[in-house]
Amino acid sequence: MDEGREVWAPDPNDGYKLGRIKDIKSDAITVQPLNPNEKPIIAGYDQVFPCEEYRDKDVDDNCALMFLNEATLLNNLRLRYMKNAIYTYVANILIAINPYMELQKLYSKDTIKAYMGRSLGSMPPHVFAIADKGYRDMKVLKESQSIIVSGESGAGKTESTKYILKYLTECWGTHAGPIEQRIVESNPLLEAFGNAKTMRNNNSSRFGKFVEIHFDAKFQVCGGHISHYLLEKSRICVQNEEERNYHIFYRLCAGAPANLRQQLRLTSPDQFHYLRRGCTQYFCRKETEKSLNQNQKSQQFLKRGCLRDITIDDVSDFQLTDVAMTHMGITNEEKFSIYSIIAGVLHLGNITFEDPQDDTTGGCQVTSESTESLKLTSHLLGCDEEGLRESLVSRIMQTSHGTRRGSAIMVPLKMSEAQNARDALAKAVYARLFDYIVSRVNQSLPFTSSKSYIGVLDIAGFEYFQMNSFEQFCINYCNEKLQQFFNERILKEEQALYEKEGLKVKKIHYVDNQDCIDLIEGKGVGIFDILDEENKLPRPATEHFTAEVHKKNKDHYRLSIPRKSKLKMHREIRDDEGFLIRHFAGAVCYHTGQFIEKNNDALHTSLEVLVLKSKSQLLKQIFDTGDQQTTGQVQGKLNFISVGNKFRSQLSLLMEKLRSTGTSFIRCIKPNSKMIDHLFEGTQILTQLQCSGMPSVLDLMHQGFPSRTQFAELYAMYKHYMPPNIARLDPRLFCKALFKALGLNENDFKFGLTKVFFRPGKFAEFDQIMKSDPEHLALLIQKVQKWLLQMRWRKCQWCALSVIKLKNKIEYRKRFFTTIQSCIRTWRLKREYGPRIKCMTKIRMLHQQLEPMQRLAGQLKKDKEQAQAKVAALIGEMNVMIDKIQKTKHVSQSEIDRFYDNLMRMMDGTLLRLQEMVNEERVAEEQEKLRKIQDEMEKERKKKEEEERTRRAEEEKKRQEEEERRRKEEEKRRREEEERRQKAELEERRKKEEEMRKKMEEEEKVHAEVMKKQREIEEAARLLQQQRMEQERKDRELALRLAAEDQSLVEDPSRYDYSVSRRRTVHNKAPGQRILPLPSGNMNLFNSSPQLNSQMMIQQQSSPIYGQPPSAMTSPLTPGNDFAAFDPFGKQKFADLSKWQYAELRDTINTSCDVELLEACRQEFQRRLRVYNEWRMKNKKANDPFDHGAPESVMEMANQLNPFVAGKVTGAQVEEQRYFRIPFSRPVDPFQPNNVVTGWWLAHFDGKWIARQMEIYPNRPAVLLVAGVDDMKMCEMTLPQTGLTVKQNAEILEQEFEQEWNRNGGAAMLQVRRNQVSSKYLQMKLGVVRN
Repeated sequence: MDEGREVWAPDPNDGYKLGRIKDIKSDAITVQPLNPNEKPIIAGYDQVFPCEEYRDKDVDDNCALMFLNEATLLNNLRLRYMKNAIYTYVANILIAINPYMELQKLYSKDTIKAYMGRSLGSMPPHVFAIADKGYRDMKVLKESQSIIVSGESGAGKTESTKYILKYLTECWGTHAGPIEQRIVESNPLLEAFGNAKTMRNNNSSRFGKFVEIHFDAKFQVCGGHISHYLLEKSRICVQNEEERNYHIFYRLCAGAPANLRQQLRLTSPDQFHYLRRGCTQYFCRKETEKSLNQNQKSQQFLKRGCLRDITIDDVSDFQLTDVAMTHMGITNEEKFSIYSIIAGVLHLGNITFEDPQDDTTGGCQVTSESTESLKLTSHLLGCDEEGLRESLVSRIMQTSHGTRRGSAIMVPLKMSEAQNARDALAKAVYARLFDYIVSRVNQSLPFTSSKSYIGVLDIAGFEYFQMNSFEQFCINYCNEKLQQFFNERILKEEQALYEKEGLKVKKIHYVDNQDCIDLIEGKGVGIFDILDEENKLPRPATEHFTAEVHKKNKDHYRLSIPRKSKLKMHREIRDDEGFLIRHFAGAVCYHTGQFIEKNNDALHTSLEVLVLKSKSQLLKQIFDTGDQQTTGQVQGKLNFISVGNKFRSQLSLLMEKLRSTGTSFIRCIKPNSKMIDHLFEGTQILTQLQCSGMPSVLDLMHQGFPSRTQFAELYAMYKHYMPPNIARLDPRLFCKALFKALGLNENDFKFGLTKVFFRPGKFAEFDQIMKSDPEHLALLIQKVQKWLLQMRWRKCQWCALSVIKLKNKIEYRKRFFTTIQSCIRTWRLKREYGPRIKCMTKIRMLHQQLEPMQRLAGQLKKDKEQAQAKVAALIGEMNVMIDKIQKTKHVSQSEIDRFYDNLMRMMDGTLLRLQEMVNEERVAEEQEKLRKIQDEMEKERKKKEEEERTRRAEEEKKRQEEEERRRKEEEKRRREEEERRQKAELEERRKKEEEMRKKMEEEEKVHAEVMKKQREIEEAARLLQQQRMEQERKDRELALRLAAEDQSLVEDPSRYDYSVSRRRTVHNKAPGQRILPLPSGNMNLFNSSPQLNSQMMIQQQSSPIYGQPPSAMTSPLTPGNDFAAFDPFGKQKFADLSKWQYAELRDTINTSCDVELLEACRQEFQRRLRVYNEWRMKNKKANDPFDHGAPESVMEMANQLNPFVAGKVTGAQVEEQRYFRIPFSRPVDPFQPNNVVTGWWLAHFDGKWIARQMEIYPNRPAVLLVAGVDDMKMCEMTLPQTGLTVKQNAEILEQEFEQEWNRNGGAAMLQVRRNQVSSKYLQMKLGVVRN
């Protein structure tokens, strides 16, 4: 089908797989993979996409592809990734795939120089191009810029950030001296203290940062500033088995000098409690591994060896960290204090506790084995040893008496409480130390002369683990906000701008995650507020907090209970121990056990007092912030500083910064979970692309204009080079003249109200003009002047030509008007005076016969006067008759003949009487002479009679010819009148149908309004259902990725197989077919029951007849109640035809004589064609007008018709044959839409179904199509849906259609295809009707 074109079908392993369409249904497509041994794939229409003609060819910008969809995007990324081209554009958005290997010269200084000053698209995709674009936008638009680097952990965000900073500082910061070096080195320094190895990334940032590079008035680097967010403090105390603590701990143990390690009492990582529970291996290269001593290596290191990574080496990276701190202005004493605090945190973790045997107070004490660790900790932190001991095992509480403070008492701590206090101290010390490191970096990057800045946001990507706690909750909340900002900036604001500028770009729907954000940060009912309220209680409990979250958000779709997770382990969590949130990237189950503890950033008062009295000046400095909250309060409630509220405030400030700046986006992609090079896991990458909103961006870029510039800005750039006559031009007119002069393709740009917009990648071509030298500018101005002259001259030519054409048209019409008038007048005069003239001619010819009569009268001697009087009377009678014929207005032919016959009889009578008189007179005198006279007269009479007979014969012949001519004219007139009558009847019928349609529209107007609202509600529900189905798919894929290493963690796939919620088409699949999730179905997402759905599916499949194709039926088709598809005419319920294949439907239509079955098959056939054509139109080539089976005017009319009226068909229309002809135009070349060819579109409808279709072009062969053979190319709408019956002058007569059809070879084509046609009328006409 579809001429064997290749398509992309969804695949659970590769994301998408190539195949060819095998069958179409109303809600799914069956695709056969190119490998014939593989099983067919059944998928929804919105999951199948057309393939590029050259599928092995990659492009720099995905918008340059002919088909813009997620399948071609994934394939393009795959091709480029395998060629080590890790960067790809989607319009102005950069997609960066982590190569997991070093790419030679990709980030060299020569590469930096190559991208400097080059516009986006003029060079291959690169992170340097995005950085350069940000700089140029800042310089041109006089607006600060932000570059948001997003992606999940391990996607390469940190590396991208480093290269952006490197590019900006090397290009515009060389004059700044040490500032440039400090900006570059700040990133690895912060990585040492804030990055760690996780299961998904060896150098995962466990904090977020917004790095600002500030520029002065000359747009040179003058300083910087770093804002950091949400350091993961829990990692300090505990890590997963394959994960590590922060890099700095291992770098101290592996790379610090021996004397420093001796002073800090550092050994192998497995000797420290805070490190031994995770991975204790070092990252080393072969040469640095040799420098390690045995006492530096852990047992795990000795057993497995070192870890390898192209960017990390714990031994050498310590020296880099140390040098970086020196460059930041940190002295050796300060560095030693920093190292001491870090070592003190490690030794603090080795302090353990036990319950004393003889103590009844319920407290605990430090174990004897931990005495040395306690001593080392107090020494390294500068604290009193006994004070530290007391503060760890007890806390101070101060009583109160009314308004007066009472005495302070020591409350002993249980062993678990002491461990929590120890861990809280370690986390607080390290977090404050990290804040100090960031502040020192900022102090070394002053920016007093800053005028603008470029900010680079690098924050932890969306996180999901088997155990998710408060840190993941905050990180995912941040990613929800960033995804919303992306939607607003790229999709919402972009579409609003298009609408404002009048570009008429189709609206793109996207999922708004505001409801998820409200669930987290909503006032009063948000999770953050509920958590803060719980923290303020005297005895906060995680069970109460979790119950309150479920209670206050009971019906929220985004919130659910843990047992609805796709992972088995989460189903074991009680409802009061966690909750599940459906994020934009998938559902994450959070364990709330430590939410309350991690949300409190305060220490026990005793511990605060201890560190503030420390001998270490650095430790006192990082805790003495001057904030009253940090000193704690010992009266009343326990100390509480909300981490969540602090993070919310920081995030709000960050979003304000982002909204106030121009924005560029870099989407980092993780190619595989094994973190190895040249492994492209299609499904995982596709999930990341979908979560990052790339499909919506593709839909927008399919018809959008990502680049734009103001008319005034473009005009101002060339104003100084313009001559006065051009300088007076309006900026918009100047831009138009400029583009025309350069010969730019009109499809590559569009003029708005205030800006000119460019297609993706086309701004680079225009930017070369903006960067032109003065000589080229002068040449450009000449081109503009030339184009203006040509434009004005063309206008003059066009006006003159129009006047000449109008004059010629007037003269042409005048000449023919005169001819028409002359012909009509001649015809009328001939019809009125022709018979009279003929009669008068005959009468005048009779005067010749009066001469003998006058001679006879003159010969008479007796009664001569009487004879002459009779002749004179006869002459008078002739004159009277001529006068009567002349003066009488309406004289018929019969009257004229009667007058003429009477005159002839009078002449004969007079002649006989004269002869008698002459005979009587001459009888006596000259008998012989009389005889001779009589003989002569007899001869004369015979001669005249012969002449008269000849004349009468000629006249009779002429009369017969005249009658034959009149008969033909009358027949022609009757035929023309009959055609006019038929056309008048057609027009009258059209008017009646139009009046009927208007009447029906009026009658159903109220109903239509109600149905419209209902359809809007249904559409909203459908979109919501589709979004929730998509959310279910994301949840499922997220669970599968989590359980990749242990399949037992994920629930049985059949339990969540989307096939249970699919339509009937998918339930009864053919043997050997794979069924993939459909985006829409009948499953109730609000209360779905897999068991119920399964029962419904079994019940639906139990019918032995319904839904089976003709080949499988052994008995006549009988209507039933189960699985019935309702007939729109309300006549009959038919068996479910959605299970039939396309070919079976077509064969049934061609061969069946069952009227009801035939109508049902045609309905199903048409429904499939319409859905299929909608799919083709949605997935058409970029900038290519879709080739409908009908002209655009018919499609527009069909869209305007009331669907309730258009869907109704009268009984007379079912058997009626109707013919239509309308003009249409079609582009000759899709890349030249203005170059169109016009022609005629003719259609023959057999009842309401199209039977034949014809397209006639001038100087080109006609296109003939027949139903049953060319259905894919023909109009798929019924006759009422087309609106042709109400289109004026559209309907034609049958003979007119047949004449054109036969003239273009239609009769011969029908004979060839006679056994394939589906129209019963054509079958009968061709004599192939089957009984």
